[in-house]
Amino acid sequence: MVPVAIALGSNVGARETQLDAAVARLRGLLSGVRVSSFHETDYVGAAKDPQPRYVNAALVGHTTLDAGALLAAMLEIERDAGRERPFQDAPRTLDLDLILYGDEIISAPGLVVPHPRFRQRRFVLEPLAEIASDWRDPVSGRTVEELLRVLD
Repeated sequence: MVPVAIALGSNVGARETQLDAAVARLRGLLSGVRVSSFHETDYVGAAKDPQPRYVNAALVGHTTLDAGALLAAMLEIERDAGRERPFQDAPRTLDLDLILYGDEIISAPGLVVPHPRFRQRRFVLEPLAEIASDWRDPVSGRTVEELLRVLD
C-alpha cells in the first residue's frame, strides 16, 4: 500500500457537490481516506479572463494502484464530472491532481510526481497541512507544514 495525496478543486457549477462526489469515488480506489475541510479561494493562474472562485480540498489515503493507473482513474472521475479542457487554465467542474505518491519522484510523459507546482500553491498546502502536515516532500526534504510556513 502506497500513501497518496490528492488535491481537489472546482470553480464551475455546484462546486461542493462536485468535490463530495469525487471524494466518494476516490474512497472506492483508496483505503484509509482522510479529507480536509473545503477552502474557498481566488483563481490562481495565467488565464486572462476572470474566473469564478474555487473550492479546494486535499485528500490522503493508501492505494495498491501504480501512479499511472491512479492518475488514469482520477482523469476518468474528472471526465465523468463533466471536465472539459478547451484551453489551458480553463474553468473546471472538477480538477484532481496527484500531489504525492509515497516518497517517489516520477517524471514520465503526462505524469510528474510530486506535482511540480504544489510547493507554491497555498490552496494545496493549507488543506494538505490539515491532514498530513508531517508528510515530507521527497524533492525538497521539507514537510508540508514547513512548505506552508515558507510561503508566509
